[in-house]
Amino acid sequence: MDGEMIDKTAAKLKQDGWTIVDTSGFIHLIGPLWERKVDGHFEFALATEDKHHNRRGMVQGGVMMTFADRTCGMTARYETGKQYMATVQLDTHFVEAGKIGDILVSRPRVVRTTRSLIFMSTEVMVDDRCVVMANGVFKILKGPE
Repeated sequence: MDGEMIDKTAAKLKQDGWTIVDTSGFIHLIGPLWERKVDGHFEFALATEDKHHNRRGMVQGGVMMTFADRTCGMTARYETGKQYMATVQLDTHFVEAGKIGDILVSRPRVVRTTRSLIFMSTEVMVDDRCVVMANGVFKILKGPE
């Protein structure tokens, strides 16, 4: 995806109500990560670029796993108000390949919350196609670890 196409995609996302998430660390390397709230629920988007390709020229599975993990974790934080947590488990099913240029969209949901764990689920979609299904367990932490 060239610079002009990236700019057009960003303009379209902004027009559709998406805003860029302020990120740092590893997620900053694969971003920008976009978010919006629709009917009280958080949605996240990642516009795939050439930097996301695997040896076959498709979206690298690790990018999709990272996207699912981060969006589930962010939603868990937003929904519970707990600031610090760590991924304990992330079960990922690759349903279909993602193509470079696709916009990945994740709509995570809280399945259950206990005193120390949050169970999450998401499907990563491209338009109306599911490309990844993921279920995660997140441990609530007391502070920076």
